[in-house]
Amino acid sequence: MSLSLFIARRIYGGDYAGSKVSRPAVRIATAGVAIGLAVMIVSVCVVLGFKHSIRDKVTGFGSHITVGNYLTLNGAAAYPVCIDDSMMHVLGSVDGVKHVERYALTQGILKTDSDFLGVMVKGVAPEYDMSFFKEHLTQGTVPDFSKTPGKQLLMSAVMADKLNLKAGDRVFAYFVNRDGVRARKFTISGIYDTNLSKYDRMYCFTDMASVVKINGWYDDLCTSAQLTTEDFSKIEETDSRVAARIAGTKDKYDGDLASQTVRQANLQIFSWLDLLDINVWIILILMLAVAGFTMISGLLIIILERTTMIGILKSVGARNILIRRIFLWFAVFVIGRGVIIGNVIAAAIVLIQKFTGVITLDPATYYVREVPVEFNIPLILLLNAVTMLICVAALIAPSYMILGIRPAKAMQINE
Repeated sequence: MSLSLFIARRIYGGDYAGSKVSRPAVRIATAGVAIGLAVMIVSVCVVLGFKHSIRDKVTGFGSHITVGNYLTLNGAAAYPVCIDDSMMHVLGSVDGVKHVERYALTQGILKTDSDFLGVMVKGVAPEYDMSFFKEHLTQGTVPDFSKTPGKQLLMSAVMADKLNLKAGDRVFAYFVNRDGVRARKFTISGIYDTNLSKYDRMYCFTDMASVVKINGWYDDLCTSAQLTTEDFSKIEETDSRVAARIAGTKDKYDGDLASQTVRQANLQIFSWLDLLDINVWIILILMLAVAGFTMISGLLIIILERTTMIGILKSVGARNILIRRIFLWFAVFVIGRGVIIGNVIAAAIVLIQKFTGVITLDPATYYVREVPVEFNIPLILLLNAVTMLICVAALIAPSYMILGIRPAKAMQINE
């Protein structure tokens, strides 16, 4: 063990605790580091949880990448596209693509005896993954549409409340196309609630074959295909590979294929989520500044109180760099204690929120009912390391105050 580390440990574990000056200074410095780190960890956990929660809801409705008719993806009108089994295989074989599913859309009106509501009916193919809606189901069940074509309807809680419907009720739906008005009678098999009002007010679900028939399309047509990627963080790379694979490709009805990511289709939501990163950076900078300044003030107080000890060390031949290292090691012990306490406080807050949801939000504004949190161990460890490094680095300049202390004057102070 080095001499500087040995002396620092003796100071930290020794009589400083009994000093009327050192004790509050060290406690304030420790609290500054602990509170600053706790706020940083909680902020990061909340922002990660919030971003991923909203992202998962948006992709639950629209997947990661959409492949469809170029005119549909780049305009307001809807043009069907033929994505047969061969094209499904091509899309599924692209590196980074995990799952491919087809769907068809049509607009309609749901009507009860006392009210009516305009909706977008999304017909899903047998391969469509409905696990997202099973997680957010509030009533009934998510049906296997392939077994009950044209009979079952899955709607949102927003729609059910407006129409005063519940699972098991029946509702008439009316669709207008070039052949006139078509009527269908559906049974409400289940009701979901994602709190993502933009989509909850819009989408209800049935089987794709019924929607294709309502639209008057050929049986092999659909609105688009949705692709789920293996890694959302690499969605742009995967989309580039998908675009390269279908570039210049036309379906059997001479429609041009194109692709679009969920970020491109929902720029407003994802831009809003990206702005949260700026808030996090502001919080991190402010908390690091608070921790750094409290440590600097604490170290200066300790140095001033230990002036006599510094003078004695210098009188027996100790070099300035040795004495500076003593106080830097002392600061490391104080920062380390603050880091441990900060981690404990942050972990307690995050775990309480995760398992109890005690802090709630307005779902109409934030799309979630309670503050979502998410642990990211590598990021938390990085925060700990950065906090330690920045706080210690901030103390290097103040430690040079030791150079101005003269042994003779230092020992006269105590006389």
